[in-house]
Amino acid sequence: MASSSQQPTPPRSSPVSKTDKKHDDEMPSANELMKIASKSLQTGAVTGGIGLVIGAGSGIVRSAPPALFALVAGLQWFALGSSYMASRSLLWHAWGGEENLTPSDYVKASGVAGGVSGMVGGMFRGPRNIIPGILFFGTVGATGQYVSQRFKSKSQDDSKSSWLDSKWVPLKRLTDREYEEKLEEKILRIDAEISIIDENIASLRANSESAKSDEKNETLRKS
Repeated sequence: MASSSQQPTPPRSSPVSKTDKKHDDEMPSANELMKIASKSLQTGAVTGGIGLVIGAGSGIVRSAPPALFALVAGLQWFALGSSYMASRSLLWHAWGGEENLTPSDYVKASGVAGGVSGMVGGMFRGPRNIIPGILFFGTVGATGQYVSQRFKSKSQDDSKSSWLDSKWVPLKRLTDREYEEKLEEKILRIDAEISIIDENIASLRANSESAKSDEKNETLRKS
């Protein structure tokens, strides 16, 4: 009795879309979390220092204790800066890393991170300030990143161009082929000038020999 054996079909791998590759849902490793935390704390320290100065100045202007105003403002600005940097870095990791992001992704990540920092800042001032803080700082983050992207792309385009490309410069950039053609034209012109000089030298020599022969004939006649 012949039994028909069927080859087991290999399991088909489900197609992975570009979106799945781009948006990685894996949690960052401990080393990556340490880097994100370190970068966030550094950013928070810088913004917190700015807040200390602004808070102290505000306290002096309002005739209030400058140390208290500086402390409160420093904490608020530290929370804004660190939460913004942490949120943006986590979004970059979740979307495949900084090297895989498009300019629109940068704008989206900065807008979301700005909203998170606005929410944190609104918590310091009361529940009523959370929604306005999210809207304001989200708009500021997205707009700032968009302007930064535009300036970056413009600076890259300017670096590729040269001052020779300006219409006000009387010089022209030459390609290798155009440069070769210019050299060939100069070589042909020099060859033509050399041939003309050779003809002039030959003519002068002929005239000189003719004058010498005439002088010799004249001397023979006299003798």
